[in-house]
Amino acid sequence: MTDSAPTATATTAAGATRDDAGGPGPLLAINNLEVIYDEVILVLRGLSMEVATGQIVALLGSNGAGKSTTMKAITGLLPTEHGETTDGTIHLRDTDITHADPAQIVRAGASLVMEGRHVFEHLTVHENLVAGGFTRPAETDDGIAEVYEYFPALEQRRDQAAGYLSGGEQQMLAIGRALMASPTLLMLDEPSLGLAPMLVEEIFAIIQRLNRDLGTTVLLVEQNARQALDIADQGYIMESGRIVLDGSAAELADNPDVKEFYLGMAEAGRKSYRDVKHYKRRKRWL
Repeated sequence: MTDSAPTATATTAAGATRDDAGGPGPLLAINNLEVIYDEVILVLRGLSMEVATGQIVALLGSNGAGKSTTMKAITGLLPTEHGETTDGTIHLRDTDITHADPAQIVRAGASLVMEGRHVFEHLTVHENLVAGGFTRPAETDDGIAEVYEYFPALEQRRDQAAGYLSGGEQQMLAIGRALMASPTLLMLDEPSLGLAPMLVEEIFAIIQRLNRDLGTTVLLVEQNARQALDIADQGYIMESGRIVLDGSAAELADNPDVKEFYLGMAEAGRKSYRDVKHYKRRKRWL
């Protein structure tokens, strides 16, 4: 249990060190980050975490823990919601992106798939993808071909307005649009939200393929903790704007408190309301 992230080493399935960036240190490093909304509301309270190159990292926590705020801080979107970073740093490789604007951050290699998908509903599938490639116009055609390879359903609907796609297809389009920037770090905020279980399985399988085939590092925010830990290498748990627990995905999945509060696997013997209240108080790891 810690308020700061451990030094993480990315490894392949065979156990060899994976450092696609060609140098020491993580791909993403957040140190003692504080975020305030409306100059009053403190949301992130000294948040520290790392994402190693080539890994899938899950960021878990209940509603209001600060997960989406973390994503917006990384991608420079806080000002759109009257938020600001008041302390701490965010580094993408060796670049300080703490106060960079969103376009600079996309060019630096980080792309975000926002919660709720947010496709351009009146544009076609093809036009959405072209918009996603604004930082790499010379590679637009190759990027679109790659997206269609991973999401064949989108190619079949390339001339259809995005607003008429199903929820699952819109999520695929949102991911595809983010891929058009050829990110080294792909961030996904609640990609399973509102999707049927079979579609969730499909989306998570594609996330694994992107990580495996393209070497894309993934930071995944999810309330579906079981699904996230199944595909992740490392995991962090947030409460009240800071990290309270971290470790390998296997370690977190086997942790009794994580099983109880995030995986729905209650220990035997706690059945009374009094026991539940006591155990919920114990959950406050801070």
